[in-house]
Amino acid sequence: MSYRDFIAEHRRLFIMQLLSEIGGSASEDIVYQGVRQGFRPVKGVTRDVIRADLEWLHARHLLAFDWLEDTLLVVELTERGGYVVSGDIEVEGIKVPDARR
Repeated sequence: MSYRDFIAEHRRLFIMQLLSEIGGSASEDIVYQGVRQGFRPVKGVTRDVIRADLEWLHARHLLAFDWLEDTLLVVELTERGGYVVSGDIEVEGIKVPDARR
């Protein structure tokens, strides 16, 4: 696995864990700010990268999208996404969460 893929797997899990921790849904901007503040390494994490990750997760039915007035994207963790966060299922391309104690 390349370093780029390794970081992408971790970043996608981080996005889903962030959503889980803040109630399951947030605007795209809140997700972006959360990743910029809490994910390391932050170098190269642009809005385009986050949008691509959100679309990648959406395509795998891990996130749902809701557009408010065609201008604000709200993303919501799906039930399946919650299973990934809890470690109950694994999805290729997302880091398996560490076992919780």
